[in-house]
Amino acid sequence: MSRIGRLPIDIPAGVTVSVNGREVSVKGPKGELALTVAQPLEVAVEENQVLVTRPDDERESRSLHGLTRTLLNNNIIGVTEGYSKGLEVVGTGYRVAQKGSSIEFALGFSHPVLIDPPAGITLTVEGNNKVTVSGIDKQAVGEAAANIRKIRKPEPYKGKGVRYAGEVVRRKAGKSGK
Repeated sequence: MSRIGRLPIDIPAGVTVSVNGREVSVKGPKGELALTVAQPLEVAVEENQVLVTRPDDERESRSLHGLTRTLLNNNIIGVTEGYSKGLEVVGTGYRVAQKGSSIEFALGFSHPVLIDPPAGITLTVEGNNKVTVSGIDKQAVGEAAANIRKIRKPEPYKGKGVRYAGEVVRRKAGKSGK
């Protein structure tokens, strides 16, 4: 049995989980998320807990068991607490500014780069070199942060670029003299 998949998920106060066939919807104080459960697995709500069960020990069922439980748990955490990811802009002349709900980056290109947030994502700027990507969907928050980082990845020689908060960039030695 999957060690993660067999664990019950506690439903906190203020959160409702409803199962409608293969659709599991989670409503909470921050919003609503839905998940479509893969074919062999079953989801049941019993006594303020969500249980994910599998009918057999086939390879596909085993691999989806823990995944489905984790995705449901992420949805419950998302509608109660939300998720956020921090980004730092490092480099001389590199900065970021808030423009309404969008943000504008100056990253050494000949033009400023304007980023509009996807649906359900909030972008906030602290100072002129920190950005916080937040929302209720863990996957969407991570993807939005990765797309922002992709604009100018941190390069290994000077370390300039957009990096995750706390990310360590391995530096390389430059050219050595004679």
